[in-house]
Amino acid sequence: MTRRLLTAVSAVALLVGLLAFRPAASVTAADSAPAITLDPGKAGPRELEEQTQRSIVRDYGRAWNTLQAALDGNDDELLQQYFVGVAKDKLAQAVAEQRKSGLRLHYQPRGHALQVLFYSPEGSAIEARDTAELEIQVLDGGKVVHRERLTQPYLVLFTPAEDRWKVRLLEPLPK
Repeated sequence: MTRRLLTAVSAVALLVGLLAFRPAASVTAADSAPAITLDPGKAGPRELEEQTQRSIVRDYGRAWNTLQAALDGNDDELLQQYFVGVAKDKLAQAVAEQRKSGLRLHYQPRGHALQVLFYSPEGSAIEARDTAELEIQVLDGGKVVHRERLTQPYLVLFTPAEDRWKVRLLEPLPK
């Protein structure tokens, strides 16, 4: 493999590592590119209200769309729309690595299944598990030099900010 391709594969590994069964009760995102289902069944100690369920699905879909736009345009500033804290920092690092390598990462979402694990009593945090189905491509110019399809579980932490929920943590879990 060439050095650029090895760098690209490393960048894919970084992105998958950072990002990287329909539930019985689910809400589906209507206004986002990736199909997202939400199972609020294990939320606690506070119940997840319907409006909050819709907001989480909407904002998580928009977060993934924003991530794709940041990768497509090599523009980590876009991340601040739907990411904060550790998630934003790590994803900005992935964009910087992509810029440095001269290659571009592109993902095609196949779907996300969110299962809420915890909703804080004061409503300031939601913890969920996402089972993401993705196809990741490494592009050199317009040519695909590597393609990988995967199912990757993530631990996701949402926090409210302004008029939306933002992703504070997006950590891969063992498969």
